[in-house]
Amino acid sequence: MIDVLVFLFENYFDISTHPESDALARKLSAAGFDPDEVSFALDWLNELKLARPLQFSADPRAFRIYADEERIRLADGCIDFMAFLEAAGVITPPQRELILERTLILADEVVSLEKLKIVALMVLWSQAQTLEPLIIEELLNVSDDSPLH
Repeated sequence: MIDVLVFLFENYFDISTHPESDALARKLSAAGFDPDEVSFALDWLNELKLARPLQFSADPRAFRIYADEERIRLADGCIDFMAFLEAAGVITPPQRELILERTLILADEVVSLEKLKIVALMVLWSQAQTLEPLIIEELLNVSDDSPLH
């Protein structure tokens, strides 16, 4: 599913320019993606578009305490990376929560840092947030030895 999302990002940099779901599903299937992965990815993306980030004003001294399930399900480096994105001003606390929510519904397994980065990119992309090229490069930086799916 992550491969499908990356393909969409690379081919439809502006989220509003991709075709309707049926046409897009046919295009993705023609590109060689598994129909089940395409369906799951398009459903996931549609739910992301409909998601409303939590609205709260965080005290700058506040910090996020991760639940046991979150710490178990997020691979090494994920929590630190989220803290980095937030400290660098790339994401807001509501965006962090949306990234976590969308990441944890991917599967019942441990979510790798590479998958988390792609989800973060998708969340920012869906909100039409302007990103610095170095941030995009970091979010798309996936090591060759770790599979995305």
